[in-house]
Amino acid sequence: MGAVKTKRMPRAVREQQMLDAAVRTFGQRGYTAASMDEIAELAGVSKPLVYLYLNSKEDLFTACIRREATALTEAVRAGARPELPADRQLWSGLTAFFTHTARHPDGWAVLHLQARTHGEVFAAEVAVMRAEIVAFVTQLILAAARDAHRDPDLPEREVSGLAEALVGAAESLADWANATPGVTARQSAATLMNFAWAGLGDLMAGRRWTPPDEEPGPEAAQSGLTSPVT
Repeated sequence: MGAVKTKRMPRAVREQQMLDAAVRTFGQRGYTAASMDEIAELAGVSKPLVYLYLNSKEDLFTACIRREATALTEAVRAGARPELPADRQLWSGLTAFFTHTARHPDGWAVLHLQARTHGEVFAAEVAVMRAEIVAFVTQLILAAARDAHRDPDLPEREVSGLAEALVGAAESLADWANATPGVTARQSAATLMNFAWAGLGDLMAGRRWTPPDEEPGPEAAQSGLTSPVT
């Protein structure tokens, strides 16, 4: 048997074929178990050609992370229409996020699972994408606060924390949705809006939940001597 024969095509097209095969293999098999032989065979090229184009398994994985991160970020930004109110922007952005992760489950597995667990260099690539999405959500929350109050009283640290919590919830919900048959992107987005935005609405209106001044001791807890939080 001779070497794998491939049709001539532009380098960029051939490279995308390799990345498609690599994302599928890394997403389904995991970074450690995936082999360059397997990726080359799935892409329909020779292994030496994969090395010629993408240098090494590490460089190939990094290229996959960057491509999938860019695609996800662009999908979220394109989905959130800036002319809409902040809650509608978040709704459309979340719908775009869940639509993209559902359509590209292998890419999402590369970003959310594989890249985070196989070295600081890979994790750092994902962190750049995540920071961009958190910054975007932070601006939406600030915009909502401006809509609710001309002079919003939301500390910067609190807004950043809210954005981190919302993005973290979206990531976990995307994992759950991809593993649960029948869950649509709209259902996932609505679940998160009901969970998070309803609470944010109270916060914007000045209706905050506050912890009690003093946590009850074991004796009070056992006797039921607790007071409601107002």
